[in-house]
Amino acid sequence: MKYNNITIAGSGVLGYQIAFQAAFHGFNVTVYDINDAVLEKAKAKFETMSAAFKADLNATQEQLDKTKKNLSYNSNLAEAVKDADLLIEAVPENPKIKIEFYEKLAKVAPEKTVFATNSSTLLPSQFAEYTGRPAKFLALHFANTIWLHNTAEIMGHAGTDPNVFNDVVSFAKEIGMLALPLHKEQPGYILNSLLVPLLSAATDLLVNEVADAPTIDKTWMKATGAPLGPFGILDVVGVTTAYNINKMTAERTKDPLKIKTVAYFKENYIDKNKLGVSTGEGFYKYPNPAYNAPDFLK
Repeated sequence: MKYNNITIAGSGVLGYQIAFQAAFHGFNVTVYDINDAVLEKAKAKFETMSAAFKADLNATQEQLDKTKKNLSYNSNLAEAVKDADLLIEAVPENPKIKIEFYEKLAKVAPEKTVFATNSSTLLPSQFAEYTGRPAKFLALHFANTIWLHNTAEIMGHAGTDPNVFNDVVSFAKEIGMLALPLHKEQPGYILNSLLVPLLSAATDLLVNEVADAPTIDKTWMKATGAPLGPFGILDVVGVTTAYNINKMTAERTKDPLKIKTVAYFKENYIDKNKLGVSTGEGFYKYPNPAYNAPDFLK
């Protein structure tokens, strides 16, 4: 099945990027969020995206004007999803919030709509029963800065219709992604199975006062040739996401180091609104973080 109308639920760190990417590639995209004030913030982010597409992809003004025409906004879920062939959910990484969202969505979405979660750590099988259409439900996970790091991991659960899976793989390619199909469910998919242990190890070093964030980042960048260190990556991903993941782990495992990490993030970053690139400051200050300075690795 060819998808034409796409609804993106959630206009946060990745939601607005997915929306813009799909609109840029000619799809009709409706952006849904909980209220109009949040949607107004999303519109402002699309101006930033336009500048990035011009700088990084040499996008023309004509292409960007068409992209904006392909975008619409709605804070009424039933309205936002009424024509959707595919809905991509990018709501906060919290099982309770996602379950509540799918229960609402199941009541208003047309029968044709395929649901895809952009969750980076949670499995489709955790939510399939709440969607009302398990066969038309799977995961479609994007990396941050998706117009440059254009990966799309596609992962079904045991009940996903193989045809739906293949359609979503095709859609990912159509919006300029490197489609990466997974053959079975895996917490963290491929990317985060590799990335989360790195970020977790870096955070442990910081919280245990082994070294400060810039020193840890310098070590990783110089030794591996990576363009960003773990704390630069955390600023891009968003400190809130790392905080929520650590909080869930701490509550589940009662691990003293995880409990200490949650308190450290809350006191030094969450409570001070230092949430990363999105707020202009996290472990570094933006738009000119120290790790971009020519002498950072000297």
